[in-house]
Amino acid sequence: MSKVTDWKSLTYVVVDVEGNGQQPPELVELAIVPIIGGVIDDPVCWMVRPGEPIKYMETAIHGIRNDDVADLPPFAEYRDDVLSMLDADAIVAHNAHVDVSVLRRQLPDWHCPEVFDTLKLARRLMPGHSSYKLGALVDALGFGAGLPDGLGPHRATHDALVTAGLFAALVARAGSLDELRQVAGGGDDEVPTLF
Repeated sequence: MSKVTDWKSLTYVVVDVEGNGQQPPELVELAIVPIIGGVIDDPVCWMVRPGEPIKYMETAIHGIRNDDVADLPPFAEYRDDVLSMLDADAIVAHNAHVDVSVLRRQLPDWHCPEVFDTLKLARRLMPGHSSYKLGALVDALGFGAGLPDGLGPHRATHDALVTAGLFAALVARAGSLDELRQVAGGGDDEVPTLF
């Protein structure tokens, strides 16, 4: 198998979560973008009503207000659909341990597959950037162009789609799945944040 294409042998789901700002954070919005055969598929997104209110600072970041979710079902009603979507060989996320930890709390019986963190990968494969925040990388690489209308940063669908694009670009720089895994195997040097 070609080194450039061997990463396509796995199925991936790119995930992004937005939270309510509580400790521990509860899920407010979740988006999942499948990557199958190296092709980025359409996103699926759920907004849910958390058990605790969304804090003001979180609303200021992602724009989701308590009124927006007041009449929505809780996450438990989407559990089976989410588990079905998460059935992949690997998870991809930016600052992945935050997304994975929220999903593990929501889905305690979920077996998390292999994880590729685009934050760690970008730091190692794209040295020299002044910031590795998702928004800074999107601006630097132009991943924001061509997204569906109405999507904005810090919303789960937007962030999952641009993370999928970033992951594809990072795969091209790594050259092979084995090299990607070697690069991804670095230490946990990131401070967790969830908006």
